Amino acid sequence: MTRGLTVLATGPLTTVQDEGRPGQAALGIGRSGACDRASARLANRLVGNNPGAAVIEATFGGLAVRAETDLLVVTTGARCPGAPHAAPALLRRGEQLRLGPPVSGLRSYLAVRGGIDVPAVLGSRSTDVLAGLGPPVVAAGDVLPVGRPTAPLPGVDLAPVGEPSAGEVTVAVLPGPRADWFGDVGWAELTGRTWRVSSESNRVGLRLDGAPLDRLRQGELPSEGMVRGALQVPPSGTPVLFLADHPVTGGYPVIGYVVDDDVDRCAQLQPGQSLRFRPGWPLSPAAPR
Repeated sequence: MTRGLTVLATGPLTTVQDEGRPGQAALGIGRSGACDRASARLANRLVGNNPGAAVIEATFGGLAVRAETDLLVVTTGARCPGAPHAAPALLRRGEQLRLGPPVSGLRSYLAVRGGIDVPAVLGSRSTDVLAGLGPPVVAAGDVLPVGRPTAPLPGVDLAPVGEPSAGEVTVAVLPGPRADWFGDVGWAELTGRTWRVSSESNRVGLRLDGAPLDRLRQGELPSEGMVRGALQVPPSGTPVLFLADHPVTGGYPVIGYVVDDDVDRCAQLQPGQSLRFRPGWPLSPAAPR
């Protein structure tokens, strides 16, 4: 009997994700992995998986799957109608699970006891949409194999976790290596304004709409290493917050970094939602450290 899920529909974007490919940036390989790492890890814990087991990441619902054998499943992240959210449930053979669009949040994580057992690429089962690495984007008709459980169940019926915010979200930001290109005025503009999430955002980065930031220094940079959470400012002057599938290098100045835990919260922002940056450093970017 096949241990797996047959994909009936995928919604806007569905991928398989785990904790990615850390430590390979020097080879030109980004980490990728789940956009909201905390939600993916919670989903795995609730069904007794290793925290790094592969899960399904569904963007704005729309995912529909059918169990090919009895499977223990759970969803976390953005709550979707029709799914056992943060509460493990048995999906019987032949039963379907359908995720409606979430009211708040953007990305939902479906974990199956045993983990999604697609072939690993360079040590990870994550799909990197920018680099084209990993398993293909999930499509209708795919049968996703499920591995065998390797750990006991935690015995938790429900995880009392909060919902992603549907309103304005405030996150902490630290000055980046090129904050001096914008000076105190630019830093004040970054942290004193309300930004809106653009519909052009994706797993690579959160594009923000708002009044452009003014540079004090013009010119180009040689490419520099990039990390998740970097706030890069392209010539348009409106920041891009890098998420899981960010490039490993970039040539635009990085004004700041969103602290890592808050990047998970940013990954749940829907297009049109408001975002503010709270200074996480007591000094101005131009002050000596």
